Amino acid sequence: MTVPALRPFKAKAARAKPVDREGQEQAALMKELQLRYPEAYKLIYHVPNGGHRIKAVAAKLKGQGVKAGVPDLVLPMARGGYFGLYIEFKAKPPFDAPVSASQDAFLQMLTSQNYLAIVCRGNIDAIEAIRAYLLQPATVAA
Repeated sequence: MTVPALRPFKAKAARAKPVDREGQEQAALMKELQLRYPEAYKLIYHVPNGGHRIKAVAAKLKGQGVKAGVPDLVLPMARGGYFGLYIEFKAKPPFDAPVSASQDAFLQMLTSQNYLAIVCRGNIDAIEAIRAYLLQPATVAA
């Protein structure tokens, strides 16, 4: 009877944890807003639609109204004839991801409803867009 040759054990190399650059940059944006535009910081909020979830949780959230393509940030301050600002936030290049078809479609639907719906790449782009938005006169309801 032949005994099979034993192969030496090779430990698998540890896979580096992915870096959430988009999350880091969005957190930096929130800190900057808190310092520079506290009135906007009090109202802006993040819509946590993304991320990977197990199927049961994803189905439950979908039943509760989670929709693909909803922008990351909402600023419910009416300015410049718009009812509010929606931002699809991406990390700055070269770490940015493309805008998906569902994100683009949702931005277009929001625009058709008189919201300013934009894509910002990085916290500097976003703070500049928010600054420009806040400089516009308040929208007055007729």
